[in-house]
Amino acid sequence: MVIPADMAELAERPPETPAPEGACHDAPTRLMVVRYDEKHYEELSVESVEQCLSLRDAPPVVWIDVDALRDAEAVAKLGEAYGLHPLVLEDILTTTQRPKLEDLGGSLFVVIKMLSYDRETHEIHHEQMSLVIGPTYVLSFQEVKGDAFAPIRERLKRAGARIRRMGADYLAYALIDLIVDGYFDVLEQVGERIEDLEDALVTNSTSETLHAIHHLKRQMIFFRRAAWPLREVIGALGRGESRMIHQETRVYLRDLLDHTFQIMDSVDTFRDMLSGMLDMYLSSLSNRMNEIMKVLTIIATLFIPLTFVTGLYGMNFRYMPELEWRYGYLFVWGIILLVFLAMLAYFRRKRWL
Repeated sequence: MVIPADMAELAERPPETPAPEGACHDAPTRLMVVRYDEKHYEELSVESVEQCLSLRDAPPVVWIDVDALRDAEAVAKLGEAYGLHPLVLEDILTTTQRPKLEDLGGSLFVVIKMLSYDRETHEIHHEQMSLVIGPTYVLSFQEVKGDAFAPIRERLKRAGARIRRMGADYLAYALIDLIVDGYFDVLEQVGERIEDLEDALVTNSTSETLHAIHHLKRQMIFFRRAAWPLREVIGALGRGESRMIHQETRVYLRDLLDHTFQIMDSVDTFRDMLSGMLDMYLSSLSNRMNEIMKVLTIIATLFIPLTFVTGLYGMNFRYMPELEWRYGYLFVWGIILLVFLAMLAYFRRKRWL
């Protein structure tokens, strides 16, 4: 087996040295620094970590956004400058972490999952997002390249906006709230997909419909694994167990916690609907098979007396009265038609047809 160069390099690193898991992101790491207060706003795209560090102590609030985790060395330098433990850096770069909250004493470390829905493939894509929340700063680490936080920067540009008057904890709340809103967008897309599958199930269900239901059910299981720990994270932030979260922000976090409850209710509802659709598909399949068997049984039943009549007159006895009769052939056909019509009338009367 050939080991990729990135993986071989990763295996040779000491355990405390952070490295992106799998080193699978080809996009270069992009550093964006936003610093602001109630009256001033500045947004800078920097080339190196050293430039970030030279700006960290200037305004009341500094937000450093690390987009794509390709450059592990830059992440390590940034973490060292802000006093992050190597294990925390390892959690940032290991993008298979479970959503969680850790109190680091002088800061908070949050790991959550950002979700998005692909309409073409009907896949729910996920991306790990890590936050370090300090007294006057927020560090955000996005797993893959993409401007996921553009709406937050647009809000920060508006003078007089609430986010400009609040501290770093409110900025962290705004980032998490944007991610939770993304969960609702995914649920809306999943709801539309379920409606399409329901229509296909009622009108013309096929084996592809069954595969789609199974696939979506697995997707909802994954969704639940991402959303369930998020409720614990936001609940812990809202309880005010850390001095990093001010009383004014806890109100918003408690409202955000209600949103996570709504998400979980929707997820459970969709899972129940998919289970019901699966049962409905199996029932429709069974009913279709019963209808086929019913038609075949009726056809076979109709031909039983007809087979008896033809078999009776097909016997090779020499002395049979009807054999020499001029109208014997028509007489047999009359018997066959009479029996056939009588049985049809009986079946209709019993509502078997």
